[in-house]
Amino acid sequence: MNSEELAALDRRYVWHPFTQQQGWTAEDAPIIADAHGCTLRDTEGNVYIDGVSSLWCNVHGHRHPRIDQAIRDQLDKVAHSTMLGLSHEPAIRLAEKLVNLAPSGLTRVFYSDSGSTAAEIAIKIAYQHFQQSGQPKRTRFISLKDAYHGDTIGAVSVGGIDLFHSTYKPLLFDTLQAESGDIESMERLLTAYGQQVAAVIMEPIVQGAAGMLIHPNGYLRAVRQLCDEHGVLLICDEVATGFGRTGTMFACQQEGVSPDLMCVAKGITGGYLPLAATFATERLYESFLGAHDEFKTFFHGHTYTGNPLACAAALASLEVFDHEFTLDEVADRCIQFGELLKPLETMDGVAEVRRRGMMVGIELEGFPVAARSGHQVTLAARRRGAIVRPLGDVVVLMPPLSISEVELGQLVSIVVEAIAEVVESVPRQEIRISRTKVTV
Repeated sequence: MNSEELAALDRRYVWHPFTQQQGWTAEDAPIIADAHGCTLRDTEGNVYIDGVSSLWCNVHGHRHPRIDQAIRDQLDKVAHSTMLGLSHEPAIRLAEKLVNLAPSGLTRVFYSDSGSTAAEIAIKIAYQHFQQSGQPKRTRFISLKDAYHGDTIGAVSVGGIDLFHSTYKPLLFDTLQAESGDIESMERLLTAYGQQVAAVIMEPIVQGAAGMLIHPNGYLRAVRQLCDEHGVLLICDEVATGFGRTGTMFACQQEGVSPDLMCVAKGITGGYLPLAATFATERLYESFLGAHDEFKTFFHGHTYTGNPLACAAALASLEVFDHEFTLDEVADRCIQFGELLKPLETMDGVAEVRRRGMMVGIELEGFPVAARSGHQVTLAARRRGAIVRPLGDVVVLMPPLSISEVELGQLVSIVVEAIAEVVESVPRQEIRISRTKVTV
C-alpha cells in the first residue's frame, strides 16, 4: 500500500490524540515506516531526527539490539499472563530492580500501563490509606498550577491546564492549587487545609506539559518538609522526568527527596511497550493489609498490568543503562546541549529557553494564538529533517538519551533555522521586551 492510500485511510478512520482533526486532514503528515537509533523514516523515504523521543519515551534509540532480543526471547515463553492471582518472572525481577534504583523508602511496585493510570493509582492509594487508617477527613489533594498528570478523571482532577481540563470540570473532584515553584503558596494552603489533605502531587523539578517549567532549586525539598510537618503524603509524578531525563535516574534524587508515592511510565521500557509503575512505601503498603472481611484490599487493576513482554523490555532497558554508562554519557550531552542553545538567548521571537538535563522548552513570543507559531516551527523543522512537537507556543526538545554529539548539533541547528523561518514569515503582534535566558 503506497503513502497516498495509507494517508487516505488514516483520514477516513483514525482519530488522533490531542489533534484538531479538521486541521489534520489538510496536512500531509509523515507516516513512519521504520526507525533506527535516533532516526525515523517515513513511507516516502524521508528521514528525520527524533527530537522528542517519540513523545518523551524512547531512551536508548529505536531498535536497540539488547531490548529487541529481550522481547524476542520473552515471546518464546509467554506474551501475556494476568497478575490477578498469578505472577511471572519478568514482573518479579523488574520490581526488585526498580526498588533498588528508586529513592530510599519506596519498597513496593504496583504495575499499570500508562502515566495516567500510574497517577490515578497513586491518588487512590493515598485516599484509601487515610480512609482505613483513622483519618477519614483527609480527602483533598493539592496540585500545582498548570499541572498535568494524565487524562483519566482522577488525573485530570489534579491537573491545572485549562485548555486540556476545563471542558471536563463537571466530572471532576475539587482540588487545591498552589502556585508553581512558590513555597509560600504551598505553605499557606497546608496551613489552612492541612488536616483535610491526603497528598500533594507534583512533577519534581520540571513540569513537562506546562511548557517545561523549571522549579527553583530547593523547592522540592521544601515541599517534602512541609508535607512531613502536616502529615501529608507526597506524590512525585516522574512519568516525564524519570529514567535519566533530568540527568539523574529520577528527578527527585537531585534534591535527595524520597516521596511516599512515585509514578513512572514513558521511558520505563525504553520506549518500546506500554508499562507504568506506582511505587509506595512499606507504611502505605501495610495499611492495606487485613483480614478478607475488613475489605482493605486495593480494588484496582488492569488486564495488561505487568505484561511480560513489557517487563522484559524494561529489564533490558535498565541493563543498557548499566552496560552503556548511559547517565555518564548524558552528563556530557547535557553540557553540549546548553552550549548549542546559546544562540537562542538573543534570537528574535524567542522569549525564554528552559532546560534541565535533556528536557528543553523554547518559548516563542509575539505571535497571535491563531498563527499557531509552535506548530509552524514543527512543520518548518520537519521540512529540514527533524520531528519536534510544541506545547502551544513552546517548542519542546527531548531527544533520546543516546543521541550522538553530531545528531544533537543537527537537531538544534534545524530548530534554530525553523524558528528563524517562522519569525520572518509569520506576522506578529507587538512584542514585549524581555531577556531570554537558558535555565540549567
